[in-house]
Amino acid sequence: MHADSSPRYRGRFAPSPTGPLHLGSLIAALASYLDARHNGGTWLVRMEDLDPPREEKGAADLILASLRHHGLHWDEPVLYQSQRGPAYTAALAVLAAGGHLFSCDCTRALLGPDGSCRGDCRRRQQQLAAPSATRVAVPPDCLIRFNDRIQGCVESKLGVAVPDFVVKRKDGLHAYQLAVVVDDAWQGVDHIVRGSDLLDSTARQVFLQQLLGYPTPRYSHVPVITDSAGQKYSKQNHAPALDDRRASANLRTALAFLHQQAPPEALAATAAILDFASRHWLPANIPAALSIAADMNRP
Repeated sequence: MHADSSPRYRGRFAPSPTGPLHLGSLIAALASYLDARHNGGTWLVRMEDLDPPREEKGAADLILASLRHHGLHWDEPVLYQSQRGPAYTAALAVLAAGGHLFSCDCTRALLGPDGSCRGDCRRRQQQLAAPSATRVAVPPDCLIRFNDRIQGCVESKLGVAVPDFVVKRKDGLHAYQLAVVVDDAWQGVDHIVRGSDLLDSTARQVFLQQLLGYPTPRYSHVPVITDSAGQKYSKQNHAPALDDRRASANLRTALAFLHQQAPPEALAATAAILDFASRHWLPANIPAALSIAADMNRP
């Protein structure tokens, strides 16, 4: 059962607590927030704390504090994926009952370049060694097609591009692809605005939605910000943390990146900037590009 079956717009921002908020994540959060506010909808924040080894201590609290400093206030309690294990286990049981799962004990050396199983695990289920991952079987002819509000028509030959992907890891942790699908459905999320770095994940998520009988949200993938060398503005690439003392300036920088109308200079408070931006929000102005280069030293 979904947490909310209302037909109203429900969007979300779902960061991973691997470090503080940076400009790239602010751009994604702001686009999601403004789309929800412009449409009179509900905006949620979900903490995707599924991978303890990669998490930075205190990062979740820092991210939430930074969102507040920038005036990005969510409408319902934050959902933490680390507390959702039983829901993911239940979804795996549904997939298993439908005959969609198999175990895989492939080492990294055996995996294909796409991370797919190359050890013929499906045929030797009774002989597998522990530990093993759980994969969802993707038919070779599986074709996923969806219309992205920004990137246009997207088509993925999933059975060729990403066959038999992992839904539960060897270390026992639930995989991102499964968790995000289960939580979007449970929270009633029907609009997803996020960075284009997650566009490749969407076909896998649509496939799982189909297997689990969940509705498919409407997707919008905004360009990600990169440096002059084409590296994504990210925690892994040492993007600087946002200076929360410059929240208004940060919002203006993010709005400019999204090609939105600049708020009047007289608007200094974050609330006033966001109110203007939500009323003048035009997703059609966002370039249909996967990435846009910008100066990494900007605030």
